[in-house]
Amino acid sequence: MILLVTAIERRSECAAALEHALNQPVLLAEDLLEAMTVLRAESCAIVIFDEGIAQTEPAEMENTLDHLGTAIPVQVNLAISGSERLVREVRAAVRRRKYEETSAREAVAQTLRGELSGTLTTLLMDCELALETSGLSPQAMERLDAVHHAAQMLRFQLQEQKGT
Repeated sequence: MILLVTAIERRSECAAALEHALNQPVLLAEDLLEAMTVLRAESCAIVIFDEGIAQTEPAEMENTLDHLGTAIPVQVNLAISGSERLVREVRAAVRRRKYEETSAREAVAQTLRGELSGTLTTLLMDCELALETSGLSPQAMERLDAVHHAAQMLRFQLQEQKGT
């Protein structure tokens, strides 16, 4: 769902263009107070602010931005922007968000792989040392061998993930 916050007369036209282009329902709010009411009641993926409202009510704007949750905020000067430009700006903001999320996910995965790799190396070395210990029962050797094999498989899976 998209929330369009503007008091301009052609807000219905802008909302219709957004609904058509992005295939999502659009809610309208004439001011930031109304926007806050909508945000408390609805889950919005995108919130578009008319720059005129953002500039005339900076304190209320900050408060509204604090309550967006995961919604993508977009500021557009609707006094000089047509519906086509509005749609382009929103699409660009969505692309930026997707890129940022993908980059963040990749960074987290890389960090986790690095941390797991060190732990796996320790686990494999300890298993190998334990397997060389004399006097272990056949059951203990079998269990240690199973743990060693599982750790090797996990290392292989991590290396495969790193390659993709």
